[in-house]
Amino acid sequence: MALSQSALSELLDAFRTGDGVNLIRESVRMVMQELIETEATEQIGAGRYERTEARTTERNGARSRLVATQAGDVQLRIPKLRKGSFYPSILEPRRRIDQALYAVVMEAYVHGVSTRSVDDLVAALGIDSGISKSEVSRICAGLDEVVGAFRTRSLDHTAFPYVYLDATYLHVRNSSSQVTSMAVVVATGITAEGAREVLGLDVGDSEDEVFWRGFLASLKKRGLSGVRLVISDQHAGLVAALRRSFQGSGHQRCRVHFARNLLAHVPKSHSDMVAAVFRTIFAQPDPATAASTWDEVRDQLAGRFPKIGPLMDQAKAEVLAFSTFPRAHWSKIWSTNPLERVNKEIKRRARVVGIFPNEAAVIRLVGAVLADMHDEWQSGERRYLSEGSMALLVRRGVSDLTVLFETMRHASCSFGVA
Repeated sequence: MALSQSALSELLDAFRTGDGVNLIRESVRMVMQELIETEATEQIGAGRYERTEARTTERNGARSRLVATQAGDVQLRIPKLRKGSFYPSILEPRRRIDQALYAVVMEAYVHGVSTRSVDDLVAALGIDSGISKSEVSRICAGLDEVVGAFRTRSLDHTAFPYVYLDATYLHVRNSSSQVTSMAVVVATGITAEGAREVLGLDVGDSEDEVFWRGFLASLKKRGLSGVRLVISDQHAGLVAALRRSFQGSGHQRCRVHFARNLLAHVPKSHSDMVAAVFRTIFAQPDPATAASTWDEVRDQLAGRFPKIGPLMDQAKAEVLAFSTFPRAHWSKIWSTNPLERVNKEIKRRARVVGIFPNEAAVIRLVGAVLADMHDEWQSGERRYLSEGSMALLVRRGVSDLTVLFETMRHASCSFGVA
């Protein structure tokens, strides 16, 4: 590909005025930027300020992206489009995951815990059985640094009104060479602007309260704030940790998980009917109607299946917690389905490994999967929740504070306080 005249002029100016490493880095930046612009032009069907019949969309500004190269870090500008999305192929958005998968498989191979699928993958990669431990260590060290920086980054750049928590289980070999099932917990959040972010991950022997409290405390220490609603299942350890760590925040019990609990008390022949009746609660237009429909469904089902009554009575407040938030958010916050899709991708990647050689290998691969997923969310054109709907959430919060202050003021006056 030939550089454009403007890019050549910039490069010549850099050669005349530049020096040493800065010159090399600037040259790399210019060439990469030109490649990005050329690829964008091909996708759009027209260059900058060019009018053609082949044009399919238009440029709509650009977003900055810091990219590490052998010449140093370079700041690139990725064009945004009015319709559709664009991500340059030279930045290889999936490369980090592939490196992590390679490192984990190689480490498993070196430690002698590979399964048949790992052996097949090693052969496909063209690696003989003589791979050195030092080579594996070198690859792992680089990935651990990248994943470690991602896991410990600051979260104080914005508030996160909605936080999702969930766990999935992977097979990991412990220090005694026994294969155990370990919990991989993941937290994602919705920013005050409506964008999605991966907040953190950790690995533990079980989902007890101590483990969850440590994980939640680490998120808060990194700057997590402004949490209005936490969406999760009803695991006892997690719920107990939430009461201690997020006092004042609401808890949305996942409606999907609760529906499964409900159906466990119903004969299989009646499960479709019960599920359909239960779903009518979430088709209501406002909180009051949803609450009254819940009571009607409760009475209807409890008449035939007595165990359902106490179960629905106990769960009502937490399963309907979503209804006090903007209507436009309901379908996104009444279950952990958004995080279930994240866990599904983790499982898909982990399936290749089978048994992880240690906890560090789990963090390495899962961290890489989440880091790339986070990057894709950040570079996407669409927000998870619109700015307009998030503004409704902000106004609701201000209204709640106004009511609180008015209540306090009237209480003070009633006691003769000026």
